[in-house]
Amino acid sequence: MARILIGVLITLGLVAAEPDYVDRLNDASSVLREIMETPDQAIPQELLDRRSECAVIVPGVKKAAFIIGARYGKGYMSCRNKNGMGWTAPGTVRIEGGSFGFQIGGSETDVVLLVMNRRGEERLLKSKFTLGAGAAVAAGPVGRSTKAATDLLLTAQILSWSRSRGVFAGVSLQGATLRQDLDDNRELYGGRLTNRETVQRNTPVPEAAKEFISLLNKYSSRRTS
Repeated sequence: MARILIGVLITLGLVAAEPDYVDRLNDASSVLREIMETPDQAIPQELLDRRSECAVIVPGVKKAAFIIGARYGKGYMSCRNKNGMGWTAPGTVRIEGGSFGFQIGGSETDVVLLVMNRRGEERLLKSKFTLGAGAAVAAGPVGRSTKAATDLLLTAQILSWSRSRGVFAGVSLQGATLRQDLDDNRELYGGRLTNRETVQRNTPVPEAAKEFISLLNKYSSRRTS
């Protein structure tokens, strides 16, 4: 009964609903937790620990298609602190991309990216860049495959995965575009901040993002050599 009453009050505007960015941060945290709690179907720990500079999680990327397919979603990125210990305050990113062909239907997919070196980090911190155009992107391995992890560390700047209907797998996102979202950063921080500023100026982690950063620290608190 209480839940029904709260729902009615929200509908009437008498109780403030959570801002979109809070729900999105919670969703990003859930995606990371659910993926990493199943080690045999997760990002290999070696990839996460060794040389990974940044992580991007975009929950619920929407893909709709009828003749021309398109995808769109918002999520959050964080990079390692420069001493290799812990993760920075997050910045908001949008992922956009398209595909052509005879397609009908729609889906929602969680997208995860790991940026594996400083050059990839520089690309990520630009206002906009296209995966594959300026930074080599490859489908990431799943599970405990250390050989695959070692091989990919030598070649790819960015590794990518997707999760749809509970299945987590590496996926190529060639041609998708990532861009910062200054409007959502303003909502999250209460002022205009670029993603580069959130990462490189020791910006305090806002309350809404503390669980997200805490989980990154839990699953990879420091970069190993």
